[in-house]
Amino acid sequence: MNDRKLNVLSLAHELFIEKGFQATSIQDILDYTGISKGTFYNYFSSKNELLIAIFKTTYNKMEQERDELLLGKSPASIEAFTIQLEHQMMMNRKNKLAALFEEVLFSDDPEIKQFIREGQIRQIQWFYKRFIDLFGEEKQPYLLDISIMFIGILHQTVKYYSMLHESSSSVSKAVNYSIARMIKMTEEVSNADDQLFSPSLIDNWLQTYGHQDEILRNELMEVCTNLIDSIHPTEEHDSLQKLIEFIQDEVLHTKRPRKFLIESALFTLKSKENQLDKNDLDIFQTLVMKYFEKLGE
Repeated sequence: MNDRKLNVLSLAHELFIEKGFQATSIQDILDYTGISKGTFYNYFSSKNELLIAIFKTTYNKMEQERDELLLGKSPASIEAFTIQLEHQMMMNRKNKLAALFEEVLFSDDPEIKQFIREGQIRQIQWFYKRFIDLFGEEKQPYLLDISIMFIGILHQTVKYYSMLHESSSSVSKAVNYSIARMIKMTEEVSNADDQLFSPSLIDNWLQTYGHQDEILRNELMEVCTNLIDSIHPTEEHDSLQKLIEFIQDEVLHTKRPRKFLIESALFTLKSKENQLDKNDLDIFQTLVMKYFEKLGE
């Protein structure tokens, strides 16, 4: 995503927090960000798509930072898990995501509803995998139940703890309290051999709510990075990089990617394949076409 578009996301995020998503009009966004209506609709098909892009960009950054906190540490460490959660909760507060999320939680917009469902399933999946790290495979039959219950406990505990304390105070106490309850619950349900949800449901949910799309997106982003890195240091380097970034942005961040423009850009890249890694270029083109196949085009 180019710097100008990222700046629009950042400013729109500020505006939504200040004024509220529902109360903010497209004209408000144009005035606040200083872009034209044409530029806005070149970036986003609607205000809803802009909001989803804000959530995705922010959550992706948070998830990356959260995962980096585990580097060099044992995945089985409760202390490392606690640090990850404290960071995530503080970043949620810093970005004021809870208020923005709650405002659209019951939206009737199909795209927002789909995004929320996918996000909820991904969150459950992350906790489920981390709990396997913490408690071992022998506790696996009960860990989907624990993941679902823990998300409710954690978010509600942090929410009301934050309401009763200054906004600048640490959420460490609330996070540690929630984790202690989770450990006790895990012991209790495993000792009782009490299971409500089978862990096999995770795979069903992921397939239902677009996990395959997420895999394709991740593959496309990865090969795009590799392709840019492979560009030869010639005078055409910058123009080729912008062309690759345009294709990525058009495919991944617009509601209705303009196939004719993407095909034209791919044709140009193909004509310059002597300045790129040919294998990466072939993979990139295949993934882009695969994306259009999923759209039925």
